[in-house]
Amino acid sequence: MLREPRTPWPKYVEVRPRVPPALAGAAAVVTFIGHATFLIQTAAANILTDPMYSQRASPLTWVGPRRVRQPGVRFDDLPPVSTVLLSHNHYDHCDLPTLRRLAKRFDPTVVTPLGNGRLVRSAGIRRVEELDWWQETTIGTVPISVTPAHHFSARTPFDRNRALWGGFAVRAGQARIYFAGDTAYAGFFRDIRPRLGPIALALLPIGAYEPRWFMQAVHMNPAEAVQAHLDLDAAQSIAMHFGTFQLTTEGIDEPARALDEARRARNVPPSRFRTLEVGDSARVDARFG
Repeated sequence: MLREPRTPWPKYVEVRPRVPPALAGAAAVVTFIGHATFLIQTAAANILTDPMYSQRASPLTWVGPRRVRQPGVRFDDLPPVSTVLLSHNHYDHCDLPTLRRLAKRFDPTVVTPLGNGRLVRSAGIRRVEELDWWQETTIGTVPISVTPAHHFSARTPFDRNRALWGGFAVRAGQARIYFAGDTAYAGFFRDIRPRLGPIALALLPIGAYEPRWFMQAVHMNPAEAVQAHLDLDAAQSIAMHFGTFQLTTEGIDEPARALDEARRARNVPPSRFRTLEVGDSARVDARFG
C-alpha cells in the first residue's frame, strides 16, 4: 500500500462554517460537519456521529493524515449534545481530544459497539452504553440500534479486533436515520429494513477505497455505496467519509465523480443519493413513515 502512487490533494479547501438551522417542524435536521461527523437534531435530542474536530487523524499531532477541510460547524456553535454515536475505534472516527471537549462541555452519553467503553471513558465520558449488533437502547426518548458493519478495529499493532465496530439506526419521531459508520459492502444492508423498518435517510461512506486490492475488505467504493442505498431502499441517502482526510490513494474529488457515474448507471436520481457541502444540512420530513 505504501508503494502505491497517490493522487495529490490540496493542502487546504475553503469551508464556510454554518450555524445549524432550527428544526421548524421537521422530524430531524442532519448537518454534515465533515468526514463521518454529522449533527442530527431532533425534537428529543441532539446527536453527534463519530465526532472529529482535530487537525490530524492520528495519535500524534505532528504526523498522520491532515485535515484539508475544517469542520462545517464550529465546536462553539454546536447546540447542546446529549448523545454521541461512536462506530469504532479508528483515529478518524474515535478522536479522544474531541471526546474530551464534549465531555467537559455537554457530558453526553456515548453509544458504541462492544469493547469500546474503556477507551471512551479514558476521555472523561461518564456514561457509555456498549451494544452488540442488533441490540437497542433508548437514550431519553430516542431509540438507537447498533447495526452490523464489515470492517475492523485497532488503535495499535497489538489490539486488532479487540473491540467491535458497527453502524446505527436512530428513530426521530416516525422517521428512521441510518448511519453506516465505516464499512465495506456486504449482505447485511439487505437485512436492515426487514429488521428495523423503513429508512428515511441513510448516511453512507463513499471514500477511502483505492486501491481495491487493499481496501475492498474495509471500505465501500461509490458504486457499492449505491448498491447499499438500493439494498436499504432508503428514501434518501447522503454521502460521507470523503474529502476531509487523505486516507488512501484516490484524488479528493474522485469519490463524488464516481458517485455521479454509479447513480447514472443504476438510474438513481441525484435527489435520492447526494453529497452535501461541508456545513450544509438536510431535513427529514416529520410525516415520513
